[in-house]
Amino acid sequence: MYELTIHLKAGSKIPLYEQIYRYIKSEIQEGRIASGEKLPSTRVLSRHLEVSRSTVEMAYEQLLSEGYIEARACRGYYAARLDGLYRLAEPDGRVPEIKKSGEKQYDYDFTPNGVDLKSFPYNVWRRLSRECLTDDRAGLFRLGDPMGEYGLRSAISSYLHQARGVNCTPEQIIVGAGNDYLLMLLAAVMGEGHRAALENPTYRQAYRLFENLSYEVITVDMDEKGMRVDELRKSGADIAFVMPSHQYPLGIVMPPGRRMELLKWANEKEGRCIIEDDYDSEFRYKGKPIPALQGYDACGKVIYVGTFSKSIAPSIRMSYMVLPEPVLRRYKERCGFISSTVSRVDQLILQKFIEEGYFERHLNKTRALYRSRHDLLLSCLKEIGADFTVSGENAGVHLLLHFHDGRTEEELIRAAAKKSVKVYGLSGYYVGKKERNKHKDAVILLGYANMTEENIRMAAGRLKEAWGAAADTGQ
Repeated sequence: MYELTIHLKAGSKIPLYEQIYRYIKSEIQEGRIASGEKLPSTRVLSRHLEVSRSTVEMAYEQLLSEGYIEARACRGYYAARLDGLYRLAEPDGRVPEIKKSGEKQYDYDFTPNGVDLKSFPYNVWRRLSRECLTDDRAGLFRLGDPMGEYGLRSAISSYLHQARGVNCTPEQIIVGAGNDYLLMLLAAVMGEGHRAALENPTYRQAYRLFENLSYEVITVDMDEKGMRVDELRKSGADIAFVMPSHQYPLGIVMPPGRRMELLKWANEKEGRCIIEDDYDSEFRYKGKPIPALQGYDACGKVIYVGTFSKSIAPSIRMSYMVLPEPVLRRYKERCGFISSTVSRVDQLILQKFIEEGYFERHLNKTRALYRSRHDLLLSCLKEIGADFTVSGENAGVHLLLHFHDGRTEEELIRAAAKKSVKVYGLSGYYVGKKERNKHKDAVILLGYANMTEENIRMAAGRLKEAWGAAADTGQ
C-alpha cells in the first residue's frame, strides 16, 4: 500500500492525528485493510495528506499501542490480526464487537477438505525460489511448453511410476492450474455429446463442473466396493468418473476385482473411457498400497488426474493429467495451441522440490502427522459413548460416523454447533433428493488434517457433551 485517502477536517475539534488514527482503525476493524497488509510509511503518508510527519507518527503510535498495527524492523508498519482482540471503547462509552461475516464462527472445524499448512517446508521452498531466480534465466519469463515444462513432467512421470504404479512417459503428461482447469481442457479435447457417470454420493465440485461442460451427467449407485458396474452399463454412459484409491466422501478403496470390471466395461465399446481422480492417494494407514487404476490399463482407456493440492498446499494450484495415446493425439490436434496456465518459475521450483528429495521427505512427515491425528481421533471417539460405527478410516484425511440411534444429521450437526464444533453431513454429497433419503442412518464426516492434536482432544470432548448426553437421555 502506497497511500491512504483520508478526508481530514482542518477546522474540526478532533485533532488531525486522531482523525488519521480513527480512520485507519476503522478500516482495519471492517476488514478493508487486511491483516498483514503494509501501511504507507509515515513520510509517504504525511506527504500525501499534506500534514506534518509527527502528526502521522502520533496516529501510528496510538494504533501500535492498541494492537491494530505492528512495526517490523527495517520493513515498516503492517495491519495486525484482530482474532480475539476487543475494540477499545468509543467516545460514547460503547464497546462494539468486531464485525464478522454472516457465517457462524466455530471454535473447532472438522472440515474434510483441510490441509496442514504448518508442516509446509517454507524455508526449503523459499531457498529453491531464490535459486531459480538467482541464475540468469530470462527464458523463464517467456511462454513455455503448453503441456508444461518437460523437466517437471519428467519428475512427475518418475514419481507416479514409483509411488502409484502409473505407466506413462513425460510426453503424456499435461500440467495445469488445478483439476478444474484440466477437466475443462479435457472436455474441449473430447468434444460434445458425451454422457458422464459419477458415483453417488460424489465430489460435488466435479459434478457441477461436468454439468457446465455440455455433458449429460448422471449418477450411479455404489456398494461397499465402489461404483456398481452393472448399473453403469444400464446408464448408457460412455465416460465414468471414479476415485478408486479413496472415494470422496465415503472413503471406499476400490478392490482390484472391481477395477477389472470397470476396465472390462470400458473395453466393451469403442469411445468409452474412465477418468481416474487420484486426489489423495498418498495417505493410507492400513494394508498395502493399491496401484492406480491406470496401472492396470493395457488398452488406453484410463485418463489419470492427480494434484499437489493435498500433498503440498492448495495454493500451489498445480495438477497433472496423464492422457492415453488416442486422447493425446486428439489433444494435440484440437488444443495443443492453448498456453500453459502455470508459471514456468513455479514449475521449476516444484521440479527441484521433487528431484532433490524434498517432496518425498515432506510426504513422509505429513503421513506421520496425519497418522498420529487419525489414531488420536479414533481413540477420542471411543469415549463419546454414542451408538455409531466408523468407516473410511483406512486412508485419506477424514472418516465417517454412522449413527444408529435414530437421530438425524440435522440434529447431530445442530448439537455440535451449540458446542461451537462444526461437523459435516453425508447427505450434502448426494445428488438428488431421493438419493439422500435412501440412507437410513445419519452419517457425519470428520476431517482432521488441519486440526492439532490438542484441538482434536478439545473438540472430541465437546462432541461427547453434545452427542453422548443426547444418546443417554434418548433425545
